[in-house]
Amino acid sequence: MLLSHSSLRSLAMDGGTTLSISRFPPPSPPLLLRHLSLPPLRASATSLPSPKALVDIQSSKIIACLRAQDGKMAVEAACAAITGGVTVLEIVMSTPGALEVIKMLRTDFPSVTLGVGTVLSFEDAKKAVKAGAQFLMSPCTVPEILHGYQSSEILYIPGVMTPTEIFSAYNAGAQIVKIYPVSLLGGEKYISTLKRPFPNISMIASQGITTDSIEKYMEAGTCAVVLSDAIFDKEAMSENNFEEIQRLANLAMLQSSQARK
Repeated sequence: MLLSHSSLRSLAMDGGTTLSISRFPPPSPPLLLRHLSLPPLRASATSLPSPKALVDIQSSKIIACLRAQDGKMAVEAACAAITGGVTVLEIVMSTPGALEVIKMLRTDFPSVTLGVGTVLSFEDAKKAVKAGAQFLMSPCTVPEILHGYQSSEILYIPGVMTPTEIFSAYNAGAQIVKIYPVSLLGGEKYISTLKRPFPNISMIASQGITTDSIEKYMEAGTCAVVLSDAIFDKEAMSENNFEEIQRLANLAMLQSSQARK
C-alpha cells in the first residue's frame, strides 16, 4: 500500500517515536554523477547543409596544397597543377599575395574548388572568403572560424591530432576534420586506429603523404588526402619546372581515381 505525504509525516515507529521525514534527506547522487558535466551533443549531421566544397573534396580525394615564394610562382604552379588534373586546390595563407592568387584563379578556373590554408584567425578567414575561397583549413581548431562559418556554404576544416580533439571539433559542428601531422603520428595505421571509435567522422589526412600511399590512406578510412611536396616538388618549384608539376599532378589524380572509396 502506498502512503501519502501526510501519512509519512505522522507514521509512528515502535516505542511511540514519531518518524520525521526531515531527519532523512534525499540520497545524494553518486560522486561521479555530481562531478561529471558533459557538453551538449552536436546536432544531427542530417540537419547540416553539405557545402559544395565538401562534395568536391570527397569526389576528388586530393587536395593539392600550394606554398610558394611569391604570387607569380604561385599562379604558374597552380595553373600547371590544374592542367595536370587537380580539381581542389589550397593556397597557404603565408604565400605572398595568396588572396590575389585566389581571386585570379577563381576568374580563370571557375570549376576548380579553391581554398586557403593555415588560416589562424577569423579576420584572415573573412579576407580569404571575400577573395573567393570556398573552403578554409587550419593546422589546429580555431573556434571563431568554426562557429563563424557553421551551416554556411563555406567549409571549414579544422586540424586535429588526438581522439579528444577529433570528437571536440566534431561535437562543435565540424563536418570534416584534418588529421595533422599524420605521418609523424603513424600514417595510415593511425587513421585506421582512429576510425574504429569514430567511423562516422569524415577525416582528411595531411602532412608527408606521397602519391604511392594514397590508396593505403583511402583503405584506412580517409575521404581525402592533402598532397604538398608530392605535387609541388621543392626542386621543381625552385627551378620553375612547371612541366614536372603538371606531370606530378596528373600522376596523383590517376592514383586517386584508382583508390578504393
